Amino acid sequence: MVQAAYKALTLTEFLRLPETKPANEYIDGQVIQKPMPQGKHSVIQGELISFIKIAVKKQHIARAFPELRCTFGDRSIVPDISVFTWERIPRDENGEIANTFTAAPDWTIEILSPGQSQTKVTKNILHCLKHNARMGWLIDPSEQTIFVYRPCQEINVFDKSDSNLLMPDFLGELKLTVGELFGWLLE
Repeated sequence: MVQAAYKALTLTEFLRLPETKPANEYIDGQVIQKPMPQGKHSVIQGELISFIKIAVKKQHIARAFPELRCTFGDRSIVPDISVFTWERIPRDENGEIANTFTAAPDWTIEILSPGQSQTKVTKNILHCLKHNARMGWLIDPSEQTIFVYRPCQEINVFDKSDSNLLMPDFLGELKLTVGELFGWLLE
């Protein structure tokens, strides 16, 4: 995690800055740059977005967005995957998807990169849950473990290959095992 060399900024001032790659986030008054995604991170992110898209986009249930800036609750974060239920996707005056998202995703998914702080990522997931997210996942490729967070509930840890992961209720009967998710790294 790299902290950018900015003077203390307000959220409004931060949002006026040009976007960076990798993205900067605004957390507790600090500008923090996300680490550059690496191979395992990129594979899991791409495959999981495709998996979700196949299951829910056509039926207008939800949509998964990679690296989407979400600004709410005095933070501006960029989860690795943000899933919004269809009716919560902001639209502009033309009915197109808006550029600005000012709410927590229904499901926030973070994938740890080597050297990334698990604490910082967990805090972002908890921030989303505090602001009405239904579920958060923290995927740790190096440990082949997935932590599932839900509002006001115990954290669930999935590290056995045949374990079915908990999914948000809006996904219905959709199933994915730990082994299937990490199996994408072998393809």
